[in-house]
Amino acid sequence: MPRLDTGTTFRKEAYAALKRAITAMDIYDHPQEIRLDERRLSEGLGVSRTPIREAMTVLEQEGFVRTRPRRGIFVVRKTKREIVEMITVMAALESMAARLTVERASQSDIAELRRLMDAFRAPNGQEGGERLAEYSDANISFHQAIIKMSGCALLAEMTENLFIHMRAIRKITIHQENRAARSITDHFRIIEALERRDPDLAERLAREHTLGLAAHVEQHGDFLDTTGDELTARYPKNRHPRESGGPEPAPRMNSETSDGAVTPGFPLSRE
Repeated sequence: MPRLDTGTTFRKEAYAALKRAITAMDIYDHPQEIRLDERRLSEGLGVSRTPIREAMTVLEQEGFVRTRPRRGIFVVRKTKREIVEMITVMAALESMAARLTVERASQSDIAELRRLMDAFRAPNGQEGGERLAEYSDANISFHQAIIKMSGCALLAEMTENLFIHMRAIRKITIHQENRAARSITDHFRIIEALERRDPDLAERLAREHTLGLAAHVEQHGDFLDTTGDELTARYPKNRHPRESGGPEPAPRMNSETSDGAVTPGFPLSRE
């Protein structure tokens, strides 16, 4: 992340930088809580701690971080019930976005969406293959593209904050129960509805696809309500309750504090 332009308002720049960094994080892939270190953030952005504190105040008002007396500032992680509710709301918004995309998107935009998914269709017809990490990012790009192609600025604004948690949950669940292959199949069906300019079908398929994620989290998301200490005891260090045989989390540059929290190295995302 580049150092901030000192010709602009430090607080706004710090806010934007921190929000981008939190958006890029995998909030739920580590059993420990994620603490934000003012000193390291200040050094990383090249500004004093004052604009960092001001940015944190705004982020706390928006529900992204939480201050705990005598412990510090932590990234907010939602409960299972809150995540299911978020996904349900997202299903409504994404389904409307799909309907608007039918009406407003250009053929070239839809063709680009197909090219994004074609890269993950294996020659033998078995979608997903071994490129799970790559597909996880493409999956998120697909959903973002539908929102963008709707041409509705308010939809984009309404989904922006939801997407921080949606992105993190999608990156975890894509490893479970062959969801990658099912996801690719669903995406192609949505693309076909867009190509046919069928708004009712596109809307229904987009809604059902996202509600499928809500049902999956409802069934398998108990770890969201488990404390960091409980997860640490239940799973080996730096492991997450993915399916058996799932990929190891990538090496991290985080440091673990005495109370079990994780202090990420700037720019916050686990590397």
